[in-house]
Amino acid sequence: MSKAFDNKSRGLDLLVETSHPRTSEILQLLSDSQLYYHKKDKRLFIITHYVTGKVAKDLQGNEQVIKKKRDFKKVTLNNKMRGQINRIQAELGLNADNPQQREAAVRDLLKDITPGTVATLKTRFLIEESKNVREMINIALAINDLKSSDDVLLSNAIEQLDGSLEQESRSALVAFVSTAQSPLLKKQAQIALKGIEDKVQYYGWLETLYFGLSLGSVLVLAGIGLAITFGVMGVINMAHGELIMIGAYTTYVIQLLMPDHIEWSILVAIPAAFVVSGLVGIAIERGVIRFLYGRPLETLLATFGISLILQQAVRSLFSPLNRSVETPDWMSGLIQINPVFSLTLSRLYIILFCLVVFVALLLVLKKTALGLQVRAVSQNRAMARSMGIRSNRVDALTFGLGSGVAGIAGVALSQLTNVGPNMGQAYIIDSFMVVVFGGVGNLWGTLVAGLSLGVANKVLEPWAGAVLAKVLMLIFIILFIQKRPRGLFPQRGRAAEG
Repeated sequence: MSKAFDNKSRGLDLLVETSHPRTSEILQLLSDSQLYYHKKDKRLFIITHYVTGKVAKDLQGNEQVIKKKRDFKKVTLNNKMRGQINRIQAELGLNADNPQQREAAVRDLLKDITPGTVATLKTRFLIEESKNVREMINIALAINDLKSSDDVLLSNAIEQLDGSLEQESRSALVAFVSTAQSPLLKKQAQIALKGIEDKVQYYGWLETLYFGLSLGSVLVLAGIGLAITFGVMGVINMAHGELIMIGAYTTYVIQLLMPDHIEWSILVAIPAAFVVSGLVGIAIERGVIRFLYGRPLETLLATFGISLILQQAVRSLFSPLNRSVETPDWMSGLIQINPVFSLTLSRLYIILFCLVVFVALLLVLKKTALGLQVRAVSQNRAMARSMGIRSNRVDALTFGLGSGVAGIAGVALSQLTNVGPNMGQAYIIDSFMVVVFGGVGNLWGTLVAGLSLGVANKVLEPWAGAVLAKVLMLIFIILFIQKRPRGLFPQRGRAAEG
């Protein structure tokens, strides 16, 4: 086993020439520093844990216990060889059955295009059937052609790279502009770069919009429960954030109970969080709030005290330390639209979840007997009682519904942040802002207000910073309610009178 890196490099080339079926596996072992050789007989071994007593396995699958670590020596690489391995792996990937893998292999080759790589790409282009892979090969060849001295070849290369969002394409054009001798070619490259930069800026705005919608969805989920308790019932519930926290802790407990089924635990946690937070909400309403209707200051102070009690109860039960909730695999990852724009799945699921919860709540309030009774009691309690509606029962169920929705918001938030006793405090102010801005008691107003505030916040953040952006939004809402005290979508008719 040679110690000279040049000999090892030639050995890699010879390995590729053999077209051995395990070539890719051996290259990966070298890249992961898991390939060793025995000092006495020079046999190659795979060692994942280089510790005395662990097992070493040779390339034929025979196992041998590591009695002395000094009996084995790692096959070392230098930076040049690592680059060579990466290039070889990418070239091998060109023959993969999956078009996405072939496209990724070409994209890897963009980082280091050599004459050998160009020849390989040209050969592959002749037999390639996938349109995306052929386009990527054209980009790689165009980047290489920018090194040419032929003006026609250079012009064609610039035309090919025009509109390409690959980072290597932009870098190649920038380098060409700085060294170009021909004014016409330089101007052509500058126009191509300007077009690419405009597209990058466009997708940057789309990304900001996407982040804003995901933040807005969180605000809607946090505020929509309050839209019921505060908007419909008129109760200033300062413990709303703690009901969100209870939903998040319910998610954490469900994962503890289902350690082998993390993929499904989040689906079990949604109804569980709704029930647990809803029952806590009903207990709060029956035990405290029902004695304080019509006394907003006392209600505010009482619910603030309840929020402190709930926080301390959680600290005593789970400790003051934050807990992390594992995200299922199907919620991880992203959808790559192009090289500069991708949609993270977790944010996408939050947006969809927000819309599902909103529609479900809207149907409950518009299409069920409970919803009809809630609207009747909120508009005219005395008339509703005279019609035989048990207003006390409706109050408890309404508060439980709002609290349950807050618990569902906690499930969503547990996927975005750590679960802790103080997590609800971060959302209580935002929840009130969303409800007041949208119009008290109007669910559509809550949806529009939450999404609008989320997008506006993300638009302001790049130049104002996260903290100042929130301050500016708060100032805007204060000024807005001076002009329109009832919010964007005020209730009208009997609902407003009630």
